Amino acid sequence: FDPSKDVSTSTQVKTSVQRGLRAQISEAHPSITEDQLDALIPKKHPLVQYKVGPHMMLYCRRIEHEDASPSDEPIFFQHRDGPILPTLRVVHKYPTLKFTSVTVDKGAIPFLLGGANVMCPGLTKNPGSEMPPDGVEQDENGFDKPGLSKGDGVVIYAEGKEHAIAVGVMAMSSADIRSQNKG
Repeated sequence: FDPSKDVSTSTQVKTSVQRGLRAQISEAHPSITEDQLDALIPKKHPLVQYKVGPHMMLYCRRIEHEDASPSDEPIFFQHRDGPILPTLRVVHKYPTLKFTSVTVDKGAIPFLLGGANVMCPGLTKNPGSEMPPDGVEQDENGFDKPGLSKGDGVVIYAEGKEHAIAVGVMAMSSADIRSQNKG
C-alpha cells in the first residue's frame, strides 16, 4: 500500500452523510451505545473519506496536535457497497466497544494469520468457537432469523486470545454455517 499512488481522492464528509454512517454502524452493531459512538465519531469534528483503489473507502477522523500539523486516524472502511467495518486498530484501541463478533477455535488461528478465510468447522467446534444464536428474532412470516446474515460485518476473535485477529464479512448466514458445517 502506497498512499501517494493508491489514494485517489480525499474529501471531508458532509454532516448528513456522517449521520448516515453513524446510523449504519449502530444498526450493524446494536450493542454500541450512542455515547460510545459519539466518542468514536464526534458529531462536530470532521470525518475525512479517502478513496483507496477502485473499490475501497476509508473513513478517518482528524486528530489535532498542538506541536504538529493535524493527522487522520483510520476508523472505518467499506469495500464497494458492503458493510462499514471498523479497522482492526480501532477494535484494539477501544476493547470495550462490543462490535458484532464471532470466535474461531484454536486450530484456525495459524491459517487465519496466513490469510485464509474462516471455514465453517472453525466456527462450529465446541468448545472454543462462538457465534450469535439463531432464532432469537423472527421475520414477518414467523420464521426464525439467523443470528448473522450473509453480508454482515463481523470482528473475528480467536479462542483463548484477548484481542481480535481480523475483521470480515459473512459469506454465509450463521444458520447455514451450523447446518452445512462445510466450506
